Amino acid sequence: MSSCATASFSKYKGVGRIKRYDFYSAQLPDSFDGFRMAFASDFHYESRFTARRLSGMVRALQSTDADVLLLGGDYRGREGGSMDELFRALSKVRTPYGTYAVMGNHERGEADRMVRAAMRKYGVHLLEHQVDTLWRGGEFVEICGIRNPFNLKTNGISPTLRLKEGDFVVMLVHTPDYVEDVDVSNTDLALAGHTHGGQVSLFKRWTPARFSKYGNRFLTGMKRSSRGVPVIITNGLGTSRRDIRLFTPSEVVLVVLHKQRD
Repeated sequence: MSSCATASFSKYKGVGRIKRYDFYSAQLPDSFDGFRMAFASDFHYESRFTARRLSGMVRALQSTDADVLLLGGDYRGREGGSMDELFRALSKVRTPYGTYAVMGNHERGEADRMVRAAMRKYGVHLLEHQVDTLWRGGEFVEICGIRNPFNLKTNGISPTLRLKEGDFVVMLVHTPDYVEDVDVSNTDLALAGHTHGGQVSLFKRWTPARFSKYGNRFLTGMKRSSRGVPVIITNGLGTSRRDIRLFTPSEVVLVVLHKQRD
């Protein structure tokens, strides 16, 4: 498998850039050659990402012409924010395969209840240690979502272990650390957030912030675990701790899957 990435500055308010990854795999079913996945995470609504930026996010996601929308967690900000507003906006991004999501570390207590209610209202498929199958042309790919990846005592066995080696599996998980901490065999590609790209980054690869226990190893972009599992880490849309970004533009991600041929 191989990949390449390009980024373009966004013309949409509240979204610094749209980053595209072209991901090639010989294991991808022929019917999914060209399949487009939009990925957004770490909204922290409202933080730096405010109501005035919702429409820009919607237009940016719509511009990806995605087949499916994937959400990576951390929906509500520390100072609060209407989850109905956020998910009502996200529901305007209509894709043939709908919207799939996982929770982040900020989905606790009241925030957790609010997010779940909004997801139910707007038809978001929440995957908590579950796998769903997307069919196209008689072939399929698997979408796997991880429940609370910080609690390895409860969630330290990946649901991908029960899948077949020949299946093409996309894992949706809030933190990239999970891909390193846990055996995620049969995963072809993981999508994660949580790091915010550090929010303040120097030389585009180092940050004083520590969102990952592995330091800057999984800061942003396409990385690989020790077992070679590729993981795409997004900077996300919102901010945490402090409402500042420096050399870490907010972003939405587009992943285009390609059949790798000899």
